[in-house]
Formats: sequence, structure tokens, C-alpha cells
Amino acid sequence: MTNDSQMNIRPICPDDADAVAELVAQLGYERTPEQVLRWVYDLGSRPEQACFVAELKGEVVAWIDVSLEHHLQSDVFGLIGGLVVKDGVRGAGIGRRLCEQAEDWSRRQGAKKIRVTSRSTREAAHRFYLRDGYRQTKVSMVFEKPLES
Repeated sequence: MTNDSQMNIRPICPDDADAVAELVAQLGYERTPEQVLRWVYDLGSRPEQACFVAELKGEVVAWIDVSLEHHLQSDVFGLIGGLVVKDGVRGAGIGRRLCEQAEDWSRRQGAKKIRVTSRSTREAAHRFYLRDGYRQTKVSMVFEKPLES
């Protein structure tokens, strides 16, 4: 467990782009630092979305992205869109603290629940969420279609 005095959780900022891009790769996706930087700048125009980073000794070691979802069929809810903790510091409570931050942010926005999706192969992530009080409520398939310009 990490000592809370060693950890700082704060909103993402443009200076985090390089570190966050590296963490995105650890999550299994590809985003260049320039793409992350554009996303961070655009975040200011999306008040129903937030992103927080965790620092240890001044180094960004994790991030979480959360949004407020409004759908006809359900009450508004928070949605964790992504969470990654750097290899080597996992299991120290950083992910839990970031989830608490996302939960608090969602609650302040009026959400009564928070949801997260996780790829079926990420069994360690599933165990993490179950330990953290999340419950599996359904199994879904994801379909996507490229949109032509």
C-alpha cells in the first residue's frame, strides 16, 4: 500500500501528455503524446468528462478518465472510460484512490451510480473492481463500424 502523503491525485494537464501516452500503451492502445495533448486541451470544452492522474514523487504513474452518461433508458451515471496504473506500482492502492476520485466527481455531477467496462481477458482488472465494491451486472459484446468522411 502506498503512503497517501507520497501520492498526489490531480486533474490531468498538458504537461502530462508524454507520461499518459506511455500509460495508454500499457493499457494496450496507441496514442501519441500529441494526440493526448489535443485530447487534454479539448477536455476543457467537455464539462461532462474529467481525467485525473496520480503522481508518486512527482512522476505520473496512473490515470483515470470518467464521464457523465445520459441515456433515455437509464438514470444518469458515471462511466469510467479508462484506468491504468503503471507496471511496477500496481497493487499499491493507486487504482483504488483514482476510482474514489472518479466516484466523488460523478456524485458531485448528480450521478447515483458509476459503471466501468473491462475487456473479457483482463481478469486481474475484474478482480480489482470486484474487491473495490463493483458488481458484475451484465455481459455484453461491443460492435463498431467505421464512419466514412
